Amino acid sequence: MEATVTTANSEEKTWGGGNEPMGASYGKLMMWFFIVSDALTFSGFLAAYGFSRFKFIETWPLADEVFTHFPFMHGVSAPMYYVALMTFILIFSSVTMVLAVDAGHQMKKNKVVLYMFLTIIGGLIFVGSQAWEWKNFIKGEYGAIETKGGSLLQFVDKDGHRVALADFAAILPEEREQLTRSSANWFMDEPSLPSYSVAEVQAGFKAHPELLIRTEVITKEKKKTILSREESELRLSQAHYVVEGANLKRNEYGSKLFADFFFFITGFHGFHVFSGVIINIIIFFNVLIGTYEKRKSYEMVEKVGLYWHFVDLVWVFVFTVFYLV
Repeated sequence: MEATVTTANSEEKTWGGGNEPMGASYGKLMMWFFIVSDALTFSGFLAAYGFSRFKFIETWPLADEVFTHFPFMHGVSAPMYYVALMTFILIFSSVTMVLAVDAGHQMKKNKVVLYMFLTIIGGLIFVGSQAWEWKNFIKGEYGAIETKGGSLLQFVDKDGHRVALADFAAILPEEREQLTRSSANWFMDEPSLPSYSVAEVQAGFKAHPELLIRTEVITKEKKKTILSREESELRLSQAHYVVEGANLKRNEYGSKLFADFFFFITGFHGFHVFSGVIINIIIFFNVLIGTYEKRKSYEMVEKVGLYWHFVDLVWVFVFTVFYLV
């Protein structure tokens, strides 16, 4: 079916269903539909994160204090350095994907192989880096105390620098057995015990008069509130649980929602990157055996390139909203 449109100067035929709109193949159109729908999903996640952050802005963790690790630099504070490096690697992999698509348009198989290989390496480095970041986030570095009211207490020295529980907690002759099914407590199970008990932290704090407590409440100067020694002792008397690292229930860095969103958003994006790496590997081997050379078309490289650029673009927004703002 075709319709005819007559203008003052010419007679043109509109699309009647037989030709591809804008010259795009069916595969490309479906990829664009997927990208648009997935973009709406990520937009919803980031919007929810934004609403939650500004609702609990006074207790939201500072990214510069959370993401301070860098590989092979133990004990060195490098706020956001490694996250920035991860972002650079992912963006660079997007550049190599552009070069692979361009080489495909020119039917240069060897260059497609090279640039696809570099793209895969970049994706693997990013996924591995994200897993390493998760490990450090879950493990924690300093530890904190959760009060009976659910507030979080962190420890600092007189200069305001964080102090780890391991640096001052006392060792008390206290026996505490983890409840597990294997220890005949079949009716209940619990996660691994903290390295120190509340009593050991309280005793160590009393033995170090130079220590103070910092709450999770952020001031207008974007610094967390540090209590006096007397106030610190009073708040510590309300201690309920020792928190080490972060999970879906507790978070030594601040608001529990921060950890929830971190795991969900970065994990969802990481799954996309991992899926993209797997797809890239499949396309890479197809290029190697000459599948697209025989077809006289590298459109599959272009399709997976669209997906890879989308994943990179999403990370730019995640990096901006989650880490920088």
